[in-house]
Amino acid sequence: MSNRSVPITRLSKFFGAEDFNLDVNMGREWLEGDMNFTLVLYRVDKGKTNIDSVYGEALDDGIKFLPPIEFRAFVQIVAPENKFLGNSKINQIEPGNLRISVYQSHLDELEIDIEYGDYIGYYETETRVRYYVVNNDGRVVSDNKHTYGGYKPFYRTINASPVNENEFRGL
Repeated sequence: MSNRSVPITRLSKFFGAEDFNLDVNMGREWLEGDMNFTLVLYRVDKGKTNIDSVYGEALDDGIKFLPPIEFRAFVQIVAPENKFLGNSKINQIEPGNLRISVYQSHLDELEIDIEYGDYIGYYETETRVRYYVVNNDGRVVSDNKHTYGGYKPFYRTINASPVNENEFRGL
């Protein structure tokens, strides 16, 4: 694999790097300035986390974290599901999953990456934080949804599931 940089010119007659950067900057201004969704990323420190030598799973209270980092993303809470437990008439409403869209340039500026197993804190109110664990880190960005007219990727969609307080309570 080569380290050389090849300019993308397939849309340059109508849309090039300057147009792309302008659109991304306008989108970031709207998201980070007007919408102002702030989340906290708790990245797992894989080097310091204690794992089981047989299965490679984290031991109880063995997960270690890097310092938390605030970041901005567009937040959607998926509607919760009402599920029956087995064949009984007991039902349980699960909290909705978290879906965020984040500009890759924002992650690059913060020098962070969001990976499977990381935790995200989202302030539902001024006093209540709900925590989620990342179950899809949105790395596949070569589809038309995540590229600007097929020009190049510019954001990731990350999905996370809610966790209970026994699993994660913040740092």
